[in-house]
Amino acid sequence: MSIFGIGVSGLSAAQAGLLTTSHNISNAATPGYSRQVIVQGTNSHLFTGAGFLGQGAHVETVRRVYDEFLGRQVLNAETGAAEMESYSAQISQIDNLMADPASGLSSALAAFFKGVQDVAANPTSVAARQSMLSAGQALTARFQGLDQRLTEIREGVNQQISAQIAQVNTFSTQLADINQRIILARAAGTGQQPNDLLDQRDQMLKDLNKVVRVSTVTQGDGSVNVYVGSGQPLVVGSQSYKLQAVSAPDEPERTSVGIVGAGGTVQALSDAQISGGSLGGVLAFRSQSLDEAQNALGRIALTLAKDVNEQHRLGQDLAGTLGQAFFSVATPSARASTLNTGTGAPAVSIDATSITELTTSDYRLSFVGGNYQLTRLADSQVQTFATLPQTVDGMTIAAGTWAPNANDSILIQPTRKGAATLSMTFSDPRQIAAAAPIRSSSALDNTGTARITGGVVNGPPPTAANLKNTVTITFTSATTFDVVDTTAAATLASGVAYATGAAITYNGWTTQISGNPASGDVFTIEANTNGVADNRNAVLIGGLQTRNTMGAIAGGAATASYQSAYAQIVSAVGSKTNEVNAIGAARQGLVASAAEAQASLSGVNLDEEAANLLRYQQAYQASAKVLEVASRVFDEILSLGR
Repeated sequence: MSIFGIGVSGLSAAQAGLLTTSHNISNAATPGYSRQVIVQGTNSHLFTGAGFLGQGAHVETVRRVYDEFLGRQVLNAETGAAEMESYSAQISQIDNLMADPASGLSSALAAFFKGVQDVAANPTSVAARQSMLSAGQALTARFQGLDQRLTEIREGVNQQISAQIAQVNTFSTQLADINQRIILARAAGTGQQPNDLLDQRDQMLKDLNKVVRVSTVTQGDGSVNVYVGSGQPLVVGSQSYKLQAVSAPDEPERTSVGIVGAGGTVQALSDAQISGGSLGGVLAFRSQSLDEAQNALGRIALTLAKDVNEQHRLGQDLAGTLGQAFFSVATPSARASTLNTGTGAPAVSIDATSITELTTSDYRLSFVGGNYQLTRLADSQVQTFATLPQTVDGMTIAAGTWAPNANDSILIQPTRKGAATLSMTFSDPRQIAAAAPIRSSSALDNTGTARITGGVVNGPPPTAANLKNTVTITFTSATTFDVVDTTAAATLASGVAYATGAAITYNGWTTQISGNPASGDVFTIEANTNGVADNRNAVLIGGLQTRNTMGAIAGGAATASYQSAYAQIVSAVGSKTNEVNAIGAARQGLVASAAEAQASLSGVNLDEEAANLLRYQQAYQASAKVLEVASRVFDEILSLGR
């Protein structure tokens, strides 16, 4: 190569440097752009008698300044931050709803029990009774309103899932297309890297990763395979696969994520398989917070209805009739999967004796290996039974009409519909059972100092048809008594040993006598005829407000009242909101740190590029000077021959 060739090679290298630097400056604000640099190499030397002479330079490649490790750090940080941002936006709605004094449950509960107390204070007042009914209707409306709002949030989650699945599908199609372009570019460029296409693909992966966490594997031809979930392919080379919004087989109103495989078959993915990004955030919110909040609200409604109904049935209304159920509420839901090959569904009911053990979880009952497996979905705890019925966590599961085949499953939601279906059973204020159906009295000619309590009805519900029969307790001595049902003309007991304050139970009621009776003293328990001014049952209903009738959210012994159980929901949601916000802030910090580290390596520094322009300009000018000198030398040589 002559001096002319060396000069031209220098010009070419300097020109490539100027073009690359200009390209960097032009794309300084382009998202995802990585700065590029030229990689120069020397041409092969020429051997002469004087030694090896250099033959100039050439540009081996244009390389983008990119570190895969830093890129992965940014991807991981951004998908985590997007997940928490999405989660936070959703849970804030529940936090604001539950904690709001105007829209929350606390004020409605307090108003209802104030209505009960007003009836207890004036049981003959129809106005007070009507006020209690109105407060009861307002309470059921509040339960239904809260549940309806949670249902609307659930529907919004479904819509977001569908929209985000559409985004994922758009990105997968674009990634498959750009993979194909990269493969062709590498083939046409004898293995050279198409830097701008690689940057575009990396930016697409970043945008996709903000929607859902993906993993990638780079292939030998330059393409990238993209996987979602637990390894389900989303992009393989130039082939893209689609996600699809599908209804859960045992809960049609619940939108889940499925992936469309070969032949159009759809494989449903569990919520746990999808993590990261805005899609992972809404799925985590639904399974971890929304389901629990709605179930917890329903649990309060179920327990309140059970407690008030039981006590109300033990009372007597203005017409002298035993009380009926005050509230109506749906039974637990048991829904068969559409994939089942068997028929029917089990019968699930709330067990009155262990209702405090109700949790806020849903359950899945499966028939596996000839046994029944019950999985508590909140913590994946599994119990296995050989037969049904079984009582678990406050609910009784009977076989019902279920004739299962192997691997059939049933979704059981014990409390989900509690708040939505709570309603009043009557609207006539005279039907409020404020009085007790029995009353007790002492004979006027008793000579002892013993006293009898008003008596309570055993139950619920009342356990004896002869509850209102007149019964006398006659002391045959200071230490023994006889019990006679005068309505039925039957002796119920004779010579019963007396102990002061001991329970005396007959005909479905219980009373106590205390003090020192005398022989011949008589005490009577009878129907509370015309007992319109009696408030004993209303007082007992009002006492439910402060009684611990509910277990913790995870079930167990009764340790909470209705108000404190609702406060637990508000506290749990508030704590989770703070937790998500704190994690989100921390992850945003990680994003900023990772992005800064990547930008320091791959970002375009305009000052540096300006210096490069001067450097390549001077190199170009120097190479041009070489050509000028070479031209003069050549002219001088030519002139020697003239």
